[in-house]
Amino acid sequence: MIKTKNLTSRALAVCAAALLYSQGALAAIPIQHWTQPNGARVWLAESHGIPMVDVQIDFDGGSRRDPLGKSGLASVTASMTGRGVEANGGPALDENQLGEAWADLGASFGGGASADRMSFSLRSLSYPDLLPKAAQLAARQLGQPAFPEPIWKRDRERMSASIREANTKPGTLAGKAFAAAVYGQHPYGYDTTEASLANISVADMREHYRRVVAPCRARVSIVGDVTRAQAETLVNTLLARLPQRPGGACEPLPPVPDVAPLSAPKVYAIPFQSAQAHVLIGQPGFKRADPDYFPLVVGNYILGGGGFVSRLTEEVREKRGLSYSVYSYFAPGLHAGAFTVGMQTRPDQTAQAVKLARDVVERFVKEGPTEAELKAAKDNLVGGFALRIDSNRKLLDNIAGIAANGLPLDYLDTWTRQVEQVTLADIRAAFARKLQTDRLVTVTVGATQAPAAQ
Repeated sequence: MIKTKNLTSRALAVCAAALLYSQGALAAIPIQHWTQPNGARVWLAESHGIPMVDVQIDFDGGSRRDPLGKSGLASVTASMTGRGVEANGGPALDENQLGEAWADLGASFGGGASADRMSFSLRSLSYPDLLPKAAQLAARQLGQPAFPEPIWKRDRERMSASIREANTKPGTLAGKAFAAAVYGQHPYGYDTTEASLANISVADMREHYRRVVAPCRARVSIVGDVTRAQAETLVNTLLARLPQRPGGACEPLPPVPDVAPLSAPKVYAIPFQSAQAHVLIGQPGFKRADPDYFPLVVGNYILGGGGFVSRLTEEVREKRGLSYSVYSYFAPGLHAGAFTVGMQTRPDQTAQAVKLARDVVERFVKEGPTEAELKAAKDNLVGGFALRIDSNRKLLDNIAGIAANGLPLDYLDTWTRQVEQVTLADIRAAFARKLQTDRLVTVTVGATQAPAAQ
């Protein structure tokens, strides 16, 4: 018990130091990249100001690979790796013992899944008496998950109850209807339901894990107090208990089809007794690696991503008072993520708010921004860039994005220059290519009058 308290005190002291150090960590850090003999690809940003290491291990095993009828498989598989480890080179640990082991180390390790990735994250102090132990424990959790069936049954009941509760909220209903309409049959639009969870077995988890979690499929991003040689040792330790493939090569996973573009507008008005109507408007957007990325980022800041300085806020909130908050964003991934305009408004003025928002988007696509708007957007984006990398965790998120999307190693170094080079013509051309305002999805939940189709 004394040991645990001492380690916790050390961790707290380092976290306090990290807050001070992060104030100076505002410059982009050079990123090293190499491939291990086992096929794992590694991205490293050394940061020796504090004795801490953050690691993210990504696999192409996100929800885009969920089978039809078993939506949620990737997510529950990743989370179940924290429910215990098998006895193999060490004692079996249940979820409570595993949690205690991490607490004793003052470190953390866990898994989760997004649309494109199954990810595992390790955070540990870099002290030589701690990091190797944390890496060994993480290797057991990654390579020997127990997937205990009684725990899955318990978790499934909890998740089902959470889904039932969420389905009583208008925002949940709007989001589900919007995703289904925008993505159609693409896995990005799959909805995790009580029925899909009931279809998922422990055998399904083991098979999904076996297919996607292997050293030769790993993208490992590291930020912190390690050298390249130490990072290589760390990666080898973390992946050592996974099945090794001959020559470090993996057979290709089946391709996932792209999101189909919309052929016509879609309007869904869902009845609901609510003080506020929830509104979502949009369509498929673009992939993260698209060359239009920076013009779209800058343009959307002006349209609806810049908060109180955006066009949508000016027209919908400030001039007409139709909504307290209105926004727009793109969510690019390995496939075309959605472009979304969102707001809440009074039920009896929903049709007016929807028409105005669609008009603002259509006018922006046709005309683009003004010179003054472009300058203000660039100033804000460039001025706020330091906040994107002012901690190891934020820097790790950026590097993992570089790894997942095949972006250049100097992406962070050139980010502000890319923003500054965007022109009015670039924005108009990019928005014209990506948005078809005559084919928008419009979802309302709780409106007293359904909005008209475009």
